[in-house]
Amino acid sequence: MTTAVERGNNFLSLLRAQGRSPEIPEEADAYGWLVGSWNLECRHYRGVPVSIPGEAHFGWVLEGRAIQDVWIMPGPGERASADRVNNMYGTTLRVWDASIQAWRISWKNPMQDHFQEQIGRRSGRDVVQFGIRPDGTVTRWRFTEITQESFHWLGEALQPDGETWRLEGEFLARRVK
Repeated sequence: MTTAVERGNNFLSLLRAQGRSPEIPEEADAYGWLVGSWNLECRHYRGVPVSIPGEAHFGWVLEGRAIQDVWIMPGPGERASADRVNNMYGTTLRVWDASIQAWRISWKNPMQDHFQEQIGRRSGRDVVQFGIRPDGTVTRWRFTEITQESFHWLGEALQPDGETWRLEGEFLARRVK
């Protein structure tokens, strides 16, 4: 039996997966198309119009049972001079849950102490995630206008009237070649 010490404790090689696990049906693979690197243009952040470049990187992890990403804004080259308000260096773990036929989403951005749990699945051509914040606010995050080369991401919160969505975040993404 080979121990962790003998394997050299190569964390990244143990985390990374080559692709989707066969346990996840192809039709349920709502996020595999994201694998790779993307340039981001943030248009709204924390409910305020902005213009901030960033990047996102996605990959299969945990024997192909999950997709993990890193969203960085501003990009690594501009982080030293970045203000703390319009700043993001976070990760999402999207884990397939066969018992609900959906993805359990966990977003963590320690720079802003922003933590969010959601459930995600396909909705027509889009991917939609819903969650509830500790204060009871319902959230909806959507990947729309999806192509092989681009997507539009919208982060919204349901207003107290229960009918109106408030735009809190918006990103345009272009795949890095």
